[in-house]
Amino acid sequence: MSTPADIPGQDVPHANPAVPLRATRPLHWSIRRELWESRSVYIAPLVVAAVVLVAFMISTYDLPAAMRTVSRLDPVQRGGVVMRSFDMVGLTLFVTGTLVGAFYCLDALYGERRDRSILFWKSLPVSDVTAVAAKASIPLVVMPILVFGLVVAVQAMMLLWSALVLALNGMSVAFLWSRLPFLQNAATLLYALVVIALWHAPLYAWLLLVSAWARRAPLMWALLPPLALAAVERIAFGTSHFGGLLKYRLVDGIGTAFVVQRAVDAQAGMLPQLTPLRFLANPGLWLGLVVAVAFLAAAARLRRYAEPI
Repeated sequence: MSTPADIPGQDVPHANPAVPLRATRPLHWSIRRELWESRSVYIAPLVVAAVVLVAFMISTYDLPAAMRTVSRLDPVQRGGVVMRSFDMVGLTLFVTGTLVGAFYCLDALYGERRDRSILFWKSLPVSDVTAVAAKASIPLVVMPILVFGLVVAVQAMMLLWSALVLALNGMSVAFLWSRLPFLQNAATLLYALVVIALWHAPLYAWLLLVSAWARRAPLMWALLPPLALAAVERIAFGTSHFGGLLKYRLVDGIGTAFVVQRAVDAQAGMLPQLTPLRFLANPGLWLGLVVAVAFLAAAARLRRYAEPI
């Protein structure tokens, strides 16, 4: 029997060319897979945000008395008192996001070798570069977005709750709203999260590299070599250049991206303190990103030949 392809002059039916084929988007699905496997990435910040919000709501029982007290202070002091709790929320969730990202990186490549799931994931048509890039996206992209959304949501609920408490006690909420430039603070927070993610990129990449190499105790191998190198330099040469480099990479990003001012304008918030051009012009930023790319490339190469442990 002849098939349609064997009959002369008869065309073989093809798929409709007007219907585009959907791209597989391996990086997108790899990131979703990381979130599915590592649920602590978003559960831990959510728990911390809930605890902070509940603690703030409990603390507002004396908010009316505190507002009467600060009303006798000058405007700058009153603004500092009002904004203290809101700033603490951002700091707490920022630290939480940083710790979650660091521990995630330490376990990202080590864990799939330990539980032997690497045999399954390497059988899929996803390159090692894509897999490592997806894991690096968690602390560099996903965590900043998650922390930003949580901080804005928690601060909005804190602001509404504070206004409700004051209104129920017959007090005006105008001062509270005037001392909290909500949108300006959100823009500053987003800028700070981007700055820290870029500045800490080589640190996260180093943790991923150690996770791809270590056969046990990745935390020990991540910390001991830098600390030992700093100690050897100090003992042998009496200098601390490497230790200063570690400190510079850990804490000096904010000092580069902001100019600290004592007085903060209530309407502008911290926006006048942002110095993005100075941050982008800093050679340390770009050198750190180059080092991060090198570490990630090495981690991808190690994963290519990795075996279960």
